[in-house]
Amino acid sequence: MLPTIAAAYPLDGYVDTGIRRVEGSRLANEGVVKDRLSQVPGALLTTKEVDIRLLDHKDFQIPEADPQLNAQIKKLLGQHADEYGIAVLDLTDMEHPRYGVHRGDHKQNVGSVGKLLVGLGVFQAMADVWPDETKRLDVLKNTLVTADKISQYDHHTIRLFNPETKKLTRRSMKIGDQGSQWEFLDWMLSISSNSAAAMNQRQGMLMRQYGTDFPPSESEIARYFKETPSKEKTALYKQTFWEPVTRNGLDIEQFRQGSFFSRNGKFAVNGGGNSYATANQLLQFLVKMEQGELVDEFSSRQLKRLLYLTEHRIRYASSPALRKSAVYYKSGSWYKCKEEVGFKCRAYQGNVINYMNSVAIIESPEAEGNLYYMVVVISNVLRKNSAVEHQTLATRIHRLMKQAHPVKNASVKK
Repeated sequence: MLPTIAAAYPLDGYVDTGIRRVEGSRLANEGVVKDRLSQVPGALLTTKEVDIRLLDHKDFQIPEADPQLNAQIKKLLGQHADEYGIAVLDLTDMEHPRYGVHRGDHKQNVGSVGKLLVGLGVFQAMADVWPDETKRLDVLKNTLVTADKISQYDHHTIRLFNPETKKLTRRSMKIGDQGSQWEFLDWMLSISSNSAAAMNQRQGMLMRQYGTDFPPSESEIARYFKETPSKEKTALYKQTFWEPVTRNGLDIEQFRQGSFFSRNGKFAVNGGGNSYATANQLLQFLVKMEQGELVDEFSSRQLKRLLYLTEHRIRYASSPALRKSAVYYKSGSWYKCKEEVGFKCRAYQGNVINYMNSVAIIESPEAEGNLYYMVVVISNVLRKNSAVEHQTLATRIHRLMKQAHPVKNASVKK
């Protein structure tokens, strides 16, 4: 399993959140800190500009599929159409929304896209324990999380930034690494750290278990996971990460995260099931987030801001056509190879399975027509570089949206 993402909180968010990586990224973009990452225009929105957009459309429902858009999407997929599940929702003109879909109910393991449900579970637990938003902000910013063995192990690197020394380090998470609850959520969604995801799964369960006595001491955490019977831990896991799916109007049979994201996490807790999603259900997740219906407006807004892409753009999000657009993104992959004459196994080009999954909200500036649309792509095209395939598809879908909403030329003064 090789899941990855590029995303993160807006660059001006450090003062409010205390997410040190965000400050490091901001200073790097200003040339104060040395870093290989430079931000594209679409990554420079302020926190205030990153907001949920369907609060005034609480009654919005995804419309019936548009036959013309369906046909256009299928044509883009070409001969591999039956190896994709895709859903596109064009909300640029809210008076005339368009929905295009192909194999929208096709279900497969979506890898790191399942981290969306980890985020949902954590925010649901916080809202249940602390209804007051001020207290939730305090928990996010001031709860100190220390990585334990549940975090191990992960090949993904996290960005560790020291605001005092201005030193930036990238490496895998180690036992003993510390950060706030907000920073662990950011690490999970900014570079798809499996270690951070597992720690967030631990944290969500602890919130449910200890309630207003959260956080327990490190010794109590170790005791709980060591001594609690396996069935009780599985029940708590499901309460934390399965129940919120149904509570928030989603279908657990179409979107589920069935286990921890780390090997040691799986040893500590049996999640109780497989992981999977469909394009249609992932699209529903995005719509509910934009409506402020994932837990509540506070949680939906924070989830969207955590998905705002201010890290290196990869896969679908790396399309040059999206440089000027704000992109809210999650990606996940899983490829597997076997020996085959004339075939060499490479990343994202499996010949047994080659899952690639992308979830994106695109918001383009006025100069590009104020485009506003959502895309979910699930694919399993064997032997093809699926990262490149998704990038190419992003360019073509963006072109379709621009054709549907051409920018009106300014009148010429005589």
